[in-house]
Amino acid sequence: MAGKKDKRLVVVESPTKAKTIRGFLPAGYVVAASMGHVRDLPESATEIPAKYKGQEWARLGVNVQDDFEPLYVVPAGKRKIVAELKALLKDAGELIVATDEDREGESIGWHLVQVLDPKVPVSRIVFHEITPEAIRQAITSPRQIDEHLVRAQETRRILDRLVGYTVSPLLWKKISTGLSAGRVQSVAVRLLVRRERERRAFRNATYWDLKATLLRGITPFGAVLATVGGKRVATGRDFDENTGQLKSRDVVLLREEEARALQERLRASEWKVGETEEKPTVRRPYPPFTTSTLQQEANRKLRLSARDTMRVAQRLYEEGHITYMRTDSVHLSDQAIKASRTRIEKLYGSDYLSPQPRQFTTKSKGAQEAHEAIRPAGTEMRTVDELRLTGVERALYDLIWKRTVASQMAEARLTYLTAVIEADGATFRASGKRIDFPGFFRAYVEGSDDPDAALEDRDEPLPPLVRGDALGLRGLEAVSHTTQPPARYTEATLVKTLEAEGIGRPSTYASIIGTVIDRGYVERVSNQLVPTFTAFAVTGLLERNFPSLVDTHFTARMEEELDEIAEGDAQWLPYLQHFFNGPEGLEETVKRGQEAIDPREASTVTLEGCPARVRIGRFGPFVEMEADGATVTASIPDGIAPADLSDEQVAQLVKQKAEGPDVLGTDPQTGEPIFLLQGRFGPYVQRGDVPEGSKEKPKRASLPKGMNPTNATLEIALRLLSLPRTLGVHPETGKEIQANAGRFGPYVVHDGDFRSLAKDDDLYTVELPRALELLNQPKGGRGQRAAIEPLRTLGAHPADGEPVLLFEGRYGPYVKHGAVNASLPKGVGPDEVTLEQAVPLLAERALAAPAAKRGAKRGSAAARKPAAKTPAKKPAAKSAAADTAARKPAARKPASKTASSARSAAAKTTARGAGSKAAGARGGAKKK
Repeated sequence: MAGKKDKRLVVVESPTKAKTIRGFLPAGYVVAASMGHVRDLPESATEIPAKYKGQEWARLGVNVQDDFEPLYVVPAGKRKIVAELKALLKDAGELIVATDEDREGESIGWHLVQVLDPKVPVSRIVFHEITPEAIRQAITSPRQIDEHLVRAQETRRILDRLVGYTVSPLLWKKISTGLSAGRVQSVAVRLLVRRERERRAFRNATYWDLKATLLRGITPFGAVLATVGGKRVATGRDFDENTGQLKSRDVVLLREEEARALQERLRASEWKVGETEEKPTVRRPYPPFTTSTLQQEANRKLRLSARDTMRVAQRLYEEGHITYMRTDSVHLSDQAIKASRTRIEKLYGSDYLSPQPRQFTTKSKGAQEAHEAIRPAGTEMRTVDELRLTGVERALYDLIWKRTVASQMAEARLTYLTAVIEADGATFRASGKRIDFPGFFRAYVEGSDDPDAALEDRDEPLPPLVRGDALGLRGLEAVSHTTQPPARYTEATLVKTLEAEGIGRPSTYASIIGTVIDRGYVERVSNQLVPTFTAFAVTGLLERNFPSLVDTHFTARMEEELDEIAEGDAQWLPYLQHFFNGPEGLEETVKRGQEAIDPREASTVTLEGCPARVRIGRFGPFVEMEADGATVTASIPDGIAPADLSDEQVAQLVKQKAEGPDVLGTDPQTGEPIFLLQGRFGPYVQRGDVPEGSKEKPKRASLPKGMNPTNATLEIALRLLSLPRTLGVHPETGKEIQANAGRFGPYVVHDGDFRSLAKDDDLYTVELPRALELLNQPKGGRGQRAAIEPLRTLGAHPADGEPVLLFEGRYGPYVKHGAVNASLPKGVGPDEVTLEQAVPLLAERALAAPAAKRGAKRGSAAARKPAAKTPAKKPAAKSAAADTAARKPAARKPASKTASSARSAAAKTTARGAGSKAAGARGGAKKK
């Protein structure tokens, strides 16, 4: 048995990472998880130590009067983990800090050492991938904790606390409670608001052109009008992208009548080929992924949010499948290049190899997070099939694999083809493209999931054309175009802009975007990020009173100064003093704002061209304007973006509020009036008035989505108000059966049992016999799960005798006992699994199940529970200690199975953040 001096305690952030590393280390190494940060600035008054309570600076958690000394505390949820780590350290002869290799990983390691206060030697190891070779190499080349990196991260944390805890309370007082400001968050919101302002200022313009379908022999091809009478015809690029108006007068702007007349004239003309040109070109592959480019491409191709991309990538890294996912570098190691080139030659042939190994240079200013791009880990460049990945992990890994391999492939060779077609004083331009050699396109086409299909789409050849060739005219179409306002940001384009401007760090973008959505500044609509009226109000206040906080250049310079601190080229204390103290410092500026900012002005949003004032109220945004000598206010329905609020909508809202709702008629059965009203969630109909002094609401029904309120009639309103319809009682239970309309369409329901109506069924005429027929059918269809037959029964569970079943699921095979499901471990196929293997899997899954509650929808009972009291913390903490007390072959937990992480990518916290508060965990500490 090993003695104390022979044991080495290795501390990482998460249980998954610990489990993977444990398998690569020899006996004598004990691997434990800290579950992210073990120490942070206090998040609430209850965390402030008694001796500091009552002191003004303690609320900030930073003593601004004493050289910005931070007040670090161990959150309640981390005390048990710290105690377990200290107990493990007592039996160790060395402490090895193996947290991530970026600044925050360095900070987590420093805090660990400060809290554990070891009496044994301490060393720091770093690695950018979790493979046997990388871990062994790291163990043999330890270093000390980098104090410069730690100080830079501390400065960043203090900066964010100073901004958040001084400006946010000002927003609560002047606009609305629950708002927040952030050093990077507020700049990101301003970018979205500025784009929305541009969209509102934009004025659509219409222009016309002609599109011809021509024949060379029997081969058709297209051509677009280019010039008329020797003068170029206006196209979309001739209009200002911000205003929508024509930039140059030296073009022909075709109106509809002119386009139609030209169309008729050219139909009778002779068409022939003028000039032709072939222009060969090459396309070089993209660099391998950085954090930013991975988030962008995963958003474009996989529709993953930045937050979900990082969660899945974290899992892939901790399981040893990819290199570290927080990096600004596009560099590839020699072993990665060799592995890629070996794979390329095997899969595609030597012709597809680049002549020489290709290395890329990082363009990002201050790139420092890690030393290599994101790539498949190891020396073999294993495919998704070899790793047996499933679900979203499979998709993201495949994206990383393709991008890495493509970077070492040959250039794609293309030829661009153009031809000028002449017809009676007008010229048309025909364009085509021929792929002469696909090169890296064979593995990777940006923005496409299927390279082969993308190659087919990209190959757009023209028929052989020679000057003077006569052409046939198959069709000539006059086409109308309308200029479009600047596109709203998507997560991909916002990340790209933030990186280009040097704002924040790519590793923080996911949490920043998540925060602005959670705070109600932004709504995600069809992958677009749409700022709300609240975002407009907050941005306006900050622009008027704290212009530097939302200035992109100022914020980018802050990042450069933090980089200088990390490199040891700048001092942190003078920087903080300059930022916070003095006549123009943040503290004094906030004090002036407390006195000078008028809450009414701050909560008012000025929209260009809007006839009414828009204000932020307790229950959301509303319009306010004068009507007949009185001030009328009306709520703005949800779903209307600031750029889309029209004069007609404002007039309708104010008219309805001033004159009362429209009366569609009278209910023939009750004699009550039927009103058409506009509410926060859109237009609806209502039967009767609200009785004075009564809390009981009259019957209401929303208009169907997409229906124009002007088309609402009494007949439509009565049909809507007739729901739900009681069809009768079930002959077996005596309980009512109803028909109603829901989120997924019309349905019938009996005692909580739902069935969708078929397309041929009419919600308003369906009768009891048809409802009984539907209810007798097995469940199926959208929103419902059809009964799934098990692959086989493994046997009776020893605890209760109930069967343990094996199923094939969306993310791979799993076992089921009662309400508990557990995915099979890697390497165990459905034909191999036994009852003895399934029982411990189900037991561990049952213990981990409460953790799912932390991913519950905001506002739910589970979500409202304090993190420190969540039952999930116990198994998490237990696994951090129990799994590391002795180096035993660990049973594979379903939580480490890729299928499990695929199912939880959008809802659950990562293993790194499990059991820790949002600000205390690593993910939360990245919020800006």
